[in-house]
Amino acid sequence: MDGEYKPREIEDKWREKWQQKGTYEYQNDDDKEVYAIDTPPPTVSGNLHFGHTYGNTLTDFKARFERMKGKDVFFPFGFDNNGIASERLTERELNIQHGDFERFEFQKKVREVCEQYEQKFEDTMKEFAFSMDWNNTYKTISPKVQKISQLSFIDLYQKDREYREKAPAIWCPECETAISQVETEDMEKSSHFNNIEFDLASGNGSITISTTRPELLPACVAIFVHPDDDANQPLVGEKAEVPLFDYEVPILEDERVDMETGTGVVMSCTFGDQNDIEWYQAHDLDLRVAIDETGTMTDLAEEYEGLSTHEARKEIVNDLETKGRLTDRWAIDHTVQVHERCDTEVEFLVTEQWYIEVLDKKKKYLKLGKEMDWYPEKMFTRYKNWVEGLEWDWCISRQRDSGIPIPVWYHKETGEEVVADRDQLPVDPLEEDPPVENPEMYEPETDVSDTWATSSLTPLINAGWDGEELKRPELYQMDLRPQGHDIISFWLFHTVIKCYEHTGKVPFDSVMINGMVLDENREKMSKSVGNVVTPHEVLEDYPVDAARYWSAGSKVGDDLPFKEKDLVGGERVMRKLWNASKLVDQLTEKDVKASKFEEVDRWMLKKSDRIVEEVTEHFEQHEFSKARDKLRDFFWNNFCDDYLEICKQRLENENNSAEKALRLTHKKILQMFAPFMPHITEEIWREMHSSSSIHRSEWPKPERNVKASEKKGDRAMKVIGSLRKYKSQNQLALNDEVEKVQVFGDISGFESAVKEVMHVSKIEIMEESPELERQIKEIKLDYGNAGPKYGDKVPKLEEALENNEFMLEDGRLEVAGERLKPEMFEVIEEKTFTGEGSFVDGTVPIVVK
Repeated sequence: MDGEYKPREIEDKWREKWQQKGTYEYQNDDDKEVYAIDTPPPTVSGNLHFGHTYGNTLTDFKARFERMKGKDVFFPFGFDNNGIASERLTERELNIQHGDFERFEFQKKVREVCEQYEQKFEDTMKEFAFSMDWNNTYKTISPKVQKISQLSFIDLYQKDREYREKAPAIWCPECETAISQVETEDMEKSSHFNNIEFDLASGNGSITISTTRPELLPACVAIFVHPDDDANQPLVGEKAEVPLFDYEVPILEDERVDMETGTGVVMSCTFGDQNDIEWYQAHDLDLRVAIDETGTMTDLAEEYEGLSTHEARKEIVNDLETKGRLTDRWAIDHTVQVHERCDTEVEFLVTEQWYIEVLDKKKKYLKLGKEMDWYPEKMFTRYKNWVEGLEWDWCISRQRDSGIPIPVWYHKETGEEVVADRDQLPVDPLEEDPPVENPEMYEPETDVSDTWATSSLTPLINAGWDGEELKRPELYQMDLRPQGHDIISFWLFHTVIKCYEHTGKVPFDSVMINGMVLDENREKMSKSVGNVVTPHEVLEDYPVDAARYWSAGSKVGDDLPFKEKDLVGGERVMRKLWNASKLVDQLTEKDVKASKFEEVDRWMLKKSDRIVEEVTEHFEQHEFSKARDKLRDFFWNNFCDDYLEICKQRLENENNSAEKALRLTHKKILQMFAPFMPHITEEIWREMHSSSSIHRSEWPKPERNVKASEKKGDRAMKVIGSLRKYKSQNQLALNDEVEKVQVFGDISGFESAVKEVMHVSKIEIMEESPELERQIKEIKLDYGNAGPKYGDKVPKLEEALENNEFMLEDGRLEVAGERLKPEMFEVIEEKTFTGEGSFVDGTVPIVVK
């Protein structure tokens, strides 16, 4: 090994060779245990961010470890390129609207844009050296996946787990489609509470409601009061006139009214929120649709027709105020539901949609979640909370263009549903006829499937499910589902539903949930804030292995702040590993043999055995940060600073024991670093240890037969460190002879190593403690405790302490006429050696004579 490490050159070289040699390919070897990973297919919605590479890096640590443990690792990659996200990307990229094109024309544009981004995705993944098998890739819009998705629809339909219903559905006006509960999220927004007065139809008074959505007045179908509302209870059964609109609504009672909000009286509209839907169903209310699919007011809104909901809100408030119906108005911040794709406030519209039944099996899906091992365990709580909080069945139909067609036709007169035959798939009802004798009597379903209805099938896609059995049964159940905590309710929960309903089994053995990448101030990265760091920006300044090393910087499940100093720390480890390896290469021969090992070498081998066991355990438990830090500490402190330094001097003369142990330990260190830093370890490995890849080598095992005392060896290293310190302080060269050293600690068995390395003629191991006299150097007041009690007396106390006018008795301090408790002061002592020779204090004290 010569010269400096050149990361760009070496990274490019090994990525190309790994690809050529198929180093990471799934071998489908019957003699090997399979380790199958259900890799998250990133949504093709824009450029990859650091969160994608961070999550995949953690997964890659595990994949590389299991491969070196001798398993046949199945590590595929997918592209989630159907659905709203890809459509919105296309609209942004081409500055177009999907509604301006015929369906198939727009689909073609989406495919073209997605292909460009898919190539960027693949390039980035390869750049970070993720050991994926690029022969096992899939796209969620491909014919193969379309077939599996449609098989899933048909299978669930035939098992009576799907139904079509015209009912209130969550609707995104911006995307103009129904969405599922999981696609909504809470967002804090500024708004106003409005107190609006309704006249009683009887003419005998009025009732005042509170609302944040006055634009829903034309959709009002009832007014509700709480049964315990004594003031308004007499009005139950009467009718009220809707202001600005010429119609009456009933006044009803319901326990779901919140008496503490606003006036404690609410109007029920079709629909403003979940309560409105429940009241509509429970009280058999009328249906008034005042908002259409685009978020525009309908003809029911009369003079406000054609306005957006926000425009109508402003106009209606002004008109209510003009007519004296707005009795109060005040600003609030409140939580609203928005579509997670576009942050648009959702509406609730009565539309005809397809649903998968979920609510009837909430307890079952919760039980299935408990069957999987969660890393970290605390993330199961998120799954549990989501399942327990479900209020809707899973709406899977979408009113969009780009997606997998729902394989259904409807009879034009009766509405009878006909699903496709399995041998027709994949099928598009818009282009093909239904499997009936009179196809002209049927019209096609125009909706497409929710993208999560397909991506939730990734274990079955990878295992080759054909609707009945698996073509690759060895892949199912999959061993690991890695993903971010933000999509537990999206991807993980839906995958559990789909796979269980199709196979009767939970899809994964274990789940690994990663946190988010934050900026250096621990704030979420956001384009609007301008704190986004992209993977490419990082790799312009730092080696890939340094970025990967940084990714192991926090516990799985915790968020990881992006700090450049941590990347610099990764570079330092790389530099240390390269330089240490060069030195080992210079000091040793590849095939050196040793009939037996000296005590100090057995110590090193014993210590490395323990590190192998601990690092292995951490990898198995997905504790990558612990594995990295433990390995770094051992490599930097024990191997480089201690063992390598003493081997340099021992190997000035031939020493097979030192040479063999040094090389064995170095080999294990490289292998344990390999999952974290694949490029530099591969380069060193090929130069020093083998012509085949380190990533296909066998994970290191403890030697087991090595007998040595780690504690004694550790003490001996401390003694060597103290002697170096002594020689440095006394301007002595390291090879200057020292006549005698007394060691106050048991280093028996290691005396010869200390003598040889530090040029000591005689070592005497002392059983008693060194002759030390303790003297008080200083007494400091603890102002936090002493200040409140003694106040303005503190200066006198300090003056007396400076003049040594004090006495310590029974742990108390007597000074300036006061007696202080132990928590009010700190005694700082210094030790003075009273014996012969030069005393060097430390964990293991020594005296040099």
